[in-house]
Amino acid sequence: MKLKLLEGINLRRFKQQRTTPLVVRRRRRMAKKYSRLINSGSGDFYGSVAGYSEEGAPFMNDAEKGVNNDGNLALYEDDFKHRPKISSLLNTLANYKTLPEHSQEPEGRDKQLKNVAPQMGTLMGVYLPCLQNILGVILFIRLTWIVGNAGALESFFIIVISCATTSLTAISMSAVATNGVVPAGGSYFMISRALGPEFGGAVGVLFYLGTTFASSMYILGAIEILLVYIAPVIAIFDDGVGSGTTSNSPDMLNNMRVYGTIILFVLSLLVFVGVKYVNKCALLFLFCVVVSIFCIYIGVFIPNDLQFCCLDDNIAIHSDFRSIEECTLYFQGNASVPSTLGQSLCDADDLKVDECVSYLSKHSAKLTPAIPGLGNGLFSDNLKNLYRDGGEVLPREEGKGPNEIVSDITTSFTILLAIFFPSVTGIMAGSNRSGDLKDAQFSIPRGTLGAIFTTSLIYITCVLFFAGAVRGEILRDKFGESIDGGLVVANIAWPSQWVILIGSFLSTIGAGLQSLTGAPRLLQAIAKDNLIPFLAVFGKGSAIGEPTWALLLTAAISELGIIIAKLDSVAPIITMFFLMCYMFVNLACALQTLLRTPNWRPRFKYYHWSLSFIGMVMCVSLMFISSWYYALAAMALAGCIYKYIEYRGAEKEWGDGLRGLSLQAARYSLLRLEEGPPHTKNWRPQVLVLCKLDEELLPKHRRLLSFASQLKAGRGLTLVSSVIEGDYTTKYPESQAAAQELRKVMTEEKVKGFHQVLIARDVNDGISACIQMSGLGGLQHNTVIAGWPYGWRQSTDDRAFRVFLNVVRNVSSMHNALLVPKNITLFPSNDQKLEGGSIDVWWIVHDGGMLMLLPFLLRQHKVWKNCTMKIYTVAQMEDNSIQMKKDLKTFLYHLRIDAEIEVVELPGCDISAYTYERTLLMEQRTQLLRQMKLTRKESSFDAQAIVDLHHIPASETDGASPAKNTGRKVRFARQESSPFDEESEKEEVLNVSNLTDINEVTEDDVDLMDMEPEKQKADAADNDTDGLLDIKPSDRNVRRMHTAVRLNEIIVEKSHKAHLVILNLPGPPKLQRKEQNYMEYLEVLTEGLERVLMVRGGGREVITIYS
Repeated sequence: MKLKLLEGINLRRFKQQRTTPLVVRRRRRMAKKYSRLINSGSGDFYGSVAGYSEEGAPFMNDAEKGVNNDGNLALYEDDFKHRPKISSLLNTLANYKTLPEHSQEPEGRDKQLKNVAPQMGTLMGVYLPCLQNILGVILFIRLTWIVGNAGALESFFIIVISCATTSLTAISMSAVATNGVVPAGGSYFMISRALGPEFGGAVGVLFYLGTTFASSMYILGAIEILLVYIAPVIAIFDDGVGSGTTSNSPDMLNNMRVYGTIILFVLSLLVFVGVKYVNKCALLFLFCVVVSIFCIYIGVFIPNDLQFCCLDDNIAIHSDFRSIEECTLYFQGNASVPSTLGQSLCDADDLKVDECVSYLSKHSAKLTPAIPGLGNGLFSDNLKNLYRDGGEVLPREEGKGPNEIVSDITTSFTILLAIFFPSVTGIMAGSNRSGDLKDAQFSIPRGTLGAIFTTSLIYITCVLFFAGAVRGEILRDKFGESIDGGLVVANIAWPSQWVILIGSFLSTIGAGLQSLTGAPRLLQAIAKDNLIPFLAVFGKGSAIGEPTWALLLTAAISELGIIIAKLDSVAPIITMFFLMCYMFVNLACALQTLLRTPNWRPRFKYYHWSLSFIGMVMCVSLMFISSWYYALAAMALAGCIYKYIEYRGAEKEWGDGLRGLSLQAARYSLLRLEEGPPHTKNWRPQVLVLCKLDEELLPKHRRLLSFASQLKAGRGLTLVSSVIEGDYTTKYPESQAAAQELRKVMTEEKVKGFHQVLIARDVNDGISACIQMSGLGGLQHNTVIAGWPYGWRQSTDDRAFRVFLNVVRNVSSMHNALLVPKNITLFPSNDQKLEGGSIDVWWIVHDGGMLMLLPFLLRQHKVWKNCTMKIYTVAQMEDNSIQMKKDLKTFLYHLRIDAEIEVVELPGCDISAYTYERTLLMEQRTQLLRQMKLTRKESSFDAQAIVDLHHIPASETDGASPAKNTGRKVRFARQESSPFDEESEKEEVLNVSNLTDINEVTEDDVDLMDMEPEKQKADAADNDTDGLLDIKPSDRNVRRMHTAVRLNEIIVEKSHKAHLVILNLPGPPKLQRKEQNYMEYLEVLTEGLERVLMVRGGGREVITIYS
């Protein structure tokens, strides 16, 4: 009778019950009385949950600790004791401040953040600083000379190569910068977090030195423009013949040292006051630069009356011969008397008078417009190159006399490329100030790429305009000696050359100011990481976070560059430092893309590893093209810093020869992994798949392996384990056969990993051993995939679900993540490709980010690639759903995850009749199973009593002496009491004596119910099924069933069309007598869903907002 009743309860679905009017009225009366009875007690159905552990709730605020905030989520109340509410977590993360991971708020900072450093946007924080740093001295004093020597065509390629290098680097930098929050440190932070502290520290120090010396270069360039072109009279050191303003003379170098130190002090003071004032000055400086460039554009369209003396229509003559009377080869038109210019040419070749006249007759000199403007056919003349060696006036033609303008250095394509490249550096100016940006992920890529595009357009148009508007002889005149020593660009500009002179001076001052602003912040970030101990003092800042000590060191190093006083000696070193940094940024992006780490989720999507690789190769090539010895020196210095940091942070490992290289590398890597747990951004799902075998030793659910293969887009370790029950000595051949079948299926399902088959006398012990012992050293699993126990309801054997619950408990004890796919046969195979649809995440309890990471990993596989991601989180009565949605958007933005967001409100409501009856059926099933167990136990006791009766000692029956008792007492092995019978936890049972409707339920209605009882009396020896009708359900069971039912209704309503539903797996019960109830909750929670993945985190964060 009981077996038939149990089978009917298990096989009949509750939703298909008869809903007669009598049954409906009965349900409503029971639910109404039950709800009224509960609410009359304390006024709050849920009350408070005692026993909150503050130690286990580090993310919970004081208001949450010790208070029951689970609301309608009673099913997850045990999880809420140790894990924060979603609303509190989102609010904390949404209010994140841009500080390094290891840093804290500066001491003394006001809680209201009244004195915080200014938070800048894209324009002020990135675009304008990059624009100022890129538009430097080269544009004004070297670009015309490069065009004159390389020609328009090759000059165009020089700019394209240089800008392509910085553009590719900017693309890589944008990908790295948008892969998480970039605190202060910019490029250093990106490289160190992508390539490790050794590479990051080495490149960071070199880039800091490069940025610091760049400030020296800009200041020296400004002083040169000031003393040579603007105000030569202010020179302090001068011997009276103009040596104080002559380039590279001792007096000129001393003047540059004095004025450079003064300007450095003023700029450092301005930076010390704050970046707010730097930005105000930057606007002024940049405005002058923009005005200067527009004046150049206007000037090329307007003919200029500037003239110069031209010999043979291709050689420029010194400005001393700019008048009509002087720019001639003969004296006053007399062909027999050479003029001063003609005589200087003859004297250069030691010609006699007759020979001189004959020589001069083959040449001509005349005044020629220097800047005719566009439309005069000059572009075709200036299209080709005219490379010369030092001292040549034309290729392979030495200059004659001191009056011809000759080349001061040897020129070639590579040399001019090396000279021009520093003019495109400065793309890191925005990222170096990332700590002051309001949204570094948004601002850095847009501002940097915008600045590169703008400056590239300026450089290219200037090349075309210079080639079409200026004579080639003037373009090749580096110092303007043929036009009274003036700047060629200044003479092009309209309406006056002073516009360019002032603009170029202010642009160099502004670029130096930007370098002095970014370098201290870079040093501060390096010092806070404590990679180099003696730099720790420079990690301290002022009350508002300004890097005061780092600014002092930066000013001191910059002063060293000013003392050198030679711009040409400082520039190559700066180029090396910048190129090394660019190279490692490209390397970081390429490696991250190829390795496809789970944390690699840049918001910037327009990148590819091949572009980063090309950018890296171009950087290395330009380093050796510019100066191979400087390149080697910079690499050697970086190597020394790398080894120093490695020496401080790790043990030395030496190989034992080439023959053992592979083994030594593996051993070294395993030992390095053993040093500590991986950083959150390096966390990968190292998966252990618990694969059940069928009677033929084949995997029972192949789709578990398919799912593991699809999940391993994040790479990492995959272990597949199976357990065979029995004795090892007899089952060993079967284990070998099973291992071969596992290997075969893993190959077919494209699972790259290892397999193992364990033989154990008990399945639970075998699975526990697999969970504990799988892996080697640092290559141990951190995630377990276990199958769902199908058919547990139809089985009277506890093992049907107890094995599964032991897996849940063991995995939780190991602090591993657990993935339980339900309806695994409906999951897609590796050959399928889902078109459209979504992966719906129901984020109920914070689990370290597993629910966010899993959809991202699945979407890396072709099967799930076209699926979108939706995230649902549950708001309770005390939560602000609007604020939760806003905070969740901010959180996902920082995580670089694109998903649709919806906050589902779960208000309090009365317990429904359906929920009450479902709980009652659950308890009835449990009661029935217990009675069946008790019947079997009593039967064994009865048999034992019969045996004992025939072996009772005589002393116990007839009072005989013990000596007469020679019979031995025989007993059967008594069965231990079931843990279900132990009342170790006291629960409140509702007094529902007034619910007379329950007693009215007839035996015919029992087959309509599918519930389990929680309580039973210990003396329930009566096996009659009438006792099932007197069950009084526990309020906790009703609450948890209410959570399961309500959540299931909402999930089915929202996600019934989803390809996959991912939700939190509630914590397992501590008491064994609650296990069946727990399984019933999970069945109700996932009822009506096609594909479900239940997830339980391992107790650590697996996803981060940092880069």
